[in-house]
Amino acid sequence: MSELAKILFEKQIFLDVQASDVNSLFRLASSNFSSQSHLNEDLIFNCLQDREKLGSTGLGLGVAIPHGRVKGLKNPLISFYRLEKGIDYGSSDSEPVDISIFLLVPEVATQLHLELLSEIAQTLADKNKREVLRCGQLPNEILDALTI
Repeated sequence: MSELAKILFEKQIFLDVQASDVNSLFRLASSNFSSQSHLNEDLIFNCLQDREKLGSTGLGLGVAIPHGRVKGLKNPLISFYRLEKGIDYGSSDSEPVDISIFLLVPEVATQLHLELLSEIAQTLADKNKREVLRCGQLPNEILDALTI
């Protein structure tokens, strides 16, 4: 079983989300993560913002992996967002991002963090899987594309 399959569930998959920019997407994800973890929403938002200031987490091809280490988090958290309309993300190819997979890990996470990021990046590099992520109508279709 993949590491991603151990932590991603249908309730963490959000389809056809409306977000006007990166900040509004980060706010939405922070709110959802806060509800799941009972961590402070602003703490999560600031963590995502701080990481983004180091360089865009937009990979190109319309996908991004916003991520960060969060003080007080016990276990990794992940969520998938497919946007109704792509947003400017500062990606190197300047393509609007419509698929974002958010990853939060404990502040002390090391190898697991890298393994999860690698697994997500490999999945998003697969053209066929990106197509399913963009066209899938049900959360279970998205989940299968990400974890199988």
